[in-house]
Amino acid sequence: MKTIQKFLFAVLVASSFVSFGQIDPIDKNKIAIGGYDLVAYFTDKAAVKGKKEFTHEINGVKYQFASAQHRDSFQKSPEKYLPVCDGYCAWGVAEKETKFSINPEAFKVIDGKLYLFFNGDFNGKNFNTLQEWNKAEPALLSKLPANWSKIKK
Repeated sequence: MKTIQKFLFAVLVASSFVSFGQIDPIDKNKIAIGGYDLVAYFTDKAAVKGKKEFTHEINGVKYQFASAQHRDSFQKSPEKYLPVCDGYCAWGVAEKETKFSINPEAFKVIDGKLYLFFNGDFNGKNFNTLQEWNKAEPALLSKLPANWSKIKK
């Protein structure tokens, strides 16, 4: 029964992503995180859109940055800036064992790691998984690694 509930919840959430601007961590053009600057999450504590002229590619995935300085910082140490769960919604992984798309402007940096979240319309109401995360962060942080190991394939 619990598996069916998880599946139905995932289907409902996934269907709302298409209509309300949530994105997959890597799009069809192989652009990561909607072109947002991963370094800016740490340095500016803000979601900042990157520019095509400041792109760096790793394993066929293109990361865009707001400045050459941010691109160069990423090139030196990409693992420092890459989001947990390959950029999928951290709450979805921890709470529902499901890969949900994200809104790049819904984020949190915890202990030097970037966590991304869904934030958008869900069944006619705003659903912000960052708010849900904040209500139970310690428990969700402890569940996240094992759940990600199960579903990351």
